[in-house]
Amino acid sequence: MQKISVFLLLIAVLFFQSSSYVALEKERTLAMIKPDGIYGNFTNKIKQVILQSGFIIVQEMMVQLDVANATLFYSEHSEKSFFPSLVKYMTCGPVLVMVIEKTNAISDWRALIGPTDARKAKVSHPNSIRALCGSSSERNCVHGSDSPISAAREISFFFGDVSPVEHWESAVEEDSIFP
Repeated sequence: MQKISVFLLLIAVLFFQSSSYVALEKERTLAMIKPDGIYGNFTNKIKQVILQSGFIIVQEMMVQLDVANATLFYSEHSEKSFFPSLVKYMTCGPVLVMVIEKTNAISDWRALIGPTDARKAKVSHPNSIRALCGSSSERNCVHGSDSPISAAREISFFFGDVSPVEHWESAVEEDSIFP
């Protein structure tokens, strides 16, 4: 009986250690500032919010998507009615793509950006990036990966293998940019 108790205690300790390790593991996701965010001069404000929220900007790059790349990047939406408009919009100007990192990066970034439709975000999540910077479901200022699989695919799409890299950090004002 004592051997069973010791065995169960050992299993409990190992489980606690492994689950604690997983909880502390950093995650990466793709964050994108879309053309309306670039043209609306929201880039620096959004980057400050990212840093103030505990993310590290691992890598960033300003790119101009062409029709072929926008079509490929958003291919999961190719059968939806809004797809042609989305491709046209995403090719109308530059985008800033960033690999951002922290524990729970995907869910935390999704929470910061708010619902896809900026009009709904203004009501349900008024302090979200999309509520403060976006104007519609298409022109919603930012993109965020919705799962670990999407994050890996999207990061690879723009950056290939981003490890190992030096982290990029900038000075951030102490006051929050958004209320």
